[in-house]
Amino acid sequence: MKAPLQKSKNSGFTIIEVMIVLAIAGLILAIVFLAVPALQRTSRNTQRKNDVSSLLSSVSNYEDNNAGAFPLVSGQFSTEFPNDTPNLGYYTIPANVTWKYQAAATAIAAPGNLDQVVVGNYAKCAGNASTAAGATARSVVAVFDVEGSGGTMVAQCTES
Repeated sequence: MKAPLQKSKNSGFTIIEVMIVLAIAGLILAIVFLAVPALQRTSRNTQRKNDVSSLLSSVSNYEDNNAGAFPLVSGQFSTEFPNDTPNLGYYTIPANVTWKYQAAATAIAAPGNLDQVVVGNYAKCAGNASTAAGATARSVVAVFDVEGSGGTMVAQCTES
């Protein structure tokens, strides 16, 4: 008569199973550490673009309520990067946006600082830069920088 099969009483994981689990956990952590900075950069860039859009809305609203006059005419629009938050009609410029005016007979250059915006009239966007070609007296652009990968700055142009 043959002996009955006995169950092994050893329980637990083999070293191979443990290594596989650790490798998968390490891979997941690596993906998270690579993705989080990119998500944060995208979030900051989205906030910058929203702030610039609000700034351009303020300028356009000012023009609409002042017979097409650009804010510079009334002295409301600073020619420097102010620390205050002027009120242009119904819209208030976001407090974290510092800006300056540049008459745009030629192209407007990006400010080279992530916290600043250059606004000009008589300009249109041509890609990520501005140009005076085809612009009218009521054409207004904002040129600013956003964060690129590797700590670089990328110029952006938005028009109202």
